[in-house]
Amino acid sequence: AGSLMTTKLSQPQSTLAKSLTSTSTNAPYFKAVESTEIPPYLTNCPSNGLCSRLPPDCMTCNTNYSCVYGKTATFDCRVKPHVHCVDENNHEQENFTINMTCQFCWQLATSDYVCTNSTNCMTVSCPRQRYNATCTVRDHIHCLGNRVFPKMLYCNWTGGYKWSTALALSITLGGFGADRFYLGQWREGLGKLFSFGGLGIWTLIDVLLIGVGYVGPADGSLYI
Repeated sequence: AGSLMTTKLSQPQSTLAKSLTSTSTNAPYFKAVESTEIPPYLTNCPSNGLCSRLPPDCMTCNTNYSCVYGKTATFDCRVKPHVHCVDENNHEQENFTINMTCQFCWQLATSDYVCTNSTNCMTVSCPRQRYNATCTVRDHIHCLGNRVFPKMLYCNWTGGYKWSTALALSITLGGFGADRFYLGQWREGLGKLFSFGGLGIWTLIDVLLIGVGYVGPADGSLYI
């Protein structure tokens, strides 16, 4: 009985020992993988450059609650892990300050961010149509809040149609519907063709409408 009890007790101990051994041997392996993993933001972070000129993705800054909207303020920042930069004396540093305008990213000028474009809305309509765009701040611009934000924009895409070409066709060959055919309006073009430009009346009206930009491409885009 004593030997049987010893055998039963020894089995859990041996199993526990194996699990501890397995855990202790695997732990350094996982740590090594985590330490060698390269963060995705490092591709945009120049090495050994000035800390104050690093892109915003390479640093983390504290919010300056005393800043005044629209005014330049100083923010305390720290480089992200694995990012190396120096000060003006070429000394490596981690903590530094930057100056930037106190405003949120969605309040920036339109030239400071890039937005997605939509080709599913009509540019020539009354009132003008808007679409939901996703905007991203340019890499060298500093701002508060999210650097990717939604915004309602006017439809402003183009299909490659030239206003000058459409007007020239309307003046010279408008009686045969060439202007409407060029703009992709086949029904109106056939109507002008078989009616000889509405006996000239339709032709004159189209010259005026295309000249002021009221008649545009059939796909709803803008002239170039």
